[in-house]
Amino acid sequence: MQILHLDSSILAAASASRSLSAAIVGELRRDHPEAVVVQRDLAAEAIPHLDGAIATGFRDTGIQDVDAIARAEHARSETLVTEFLASDVIVIGAPMYNFSVPSQLKAWIDRVAQAGRTFRYTETGPVGLAGGRRVIIASTRGGMYSAGPASAMDFQEAYLKAIFGFLGITDVKFVRAERLTKGGEIRLQSIEAARALVRSVAKQENPA
Repeated sequence: MQILHLDSSILAAASASRSLSAAIVGELRRDHPEAVVVQRDLAAEAIPHLDGAIATGFRDTGIQDVDAIARAEHARSETLVTEFLASDVIVIGAPMYNFSVPSQLKAWIDRVAQAGRTFRYTETGPVGLAGGRRVIIASTRGGMYSAGPASAMDFQEAYLKAIFGFLGITDVKFVRAERLTKGGEIRLQSIEAARALVRSVAKQENPA
């Protein structure tokens, strides 16, 4: 079993999503002590954002000549998609930034969403090729977005569920902590409530 552990928060040790994603991986390893964990800190070691020269490594962009830097990025793209496809469970620390995901996480997604590898086009529309995997996301938000008037601005969890669904992964679970900017006691309660769900989500006991 291979676990791919991705963190994308810019807050290092102060990050709630990093704490939760580590707890999820810990529970998975408790059940599967033989598991191999591949860890990537997408903030500390940021993946360059996609451009035409980089994208030509796995799609037809019309660009013919690329330099050594772009060729190195082609190799990185191959490493990332191979790593993803070799993993049985993907654990992601994904805070909400400006109603969406961190750009560092989006940069990783743009590298692994490859036609012919993780999805393919057909006459009836695209088909995901990466099914059979689990994705568990440690989702953290400063406000309340899972319910109430601000729910219309949730382009974080909705996007992650959509993109992994596009790649064929329908088993996407969230361990969510909200209202983290609302004061010490509220923050603490939210994180404790999220941590209480970690075990059941890791064991696939919680359908939420």
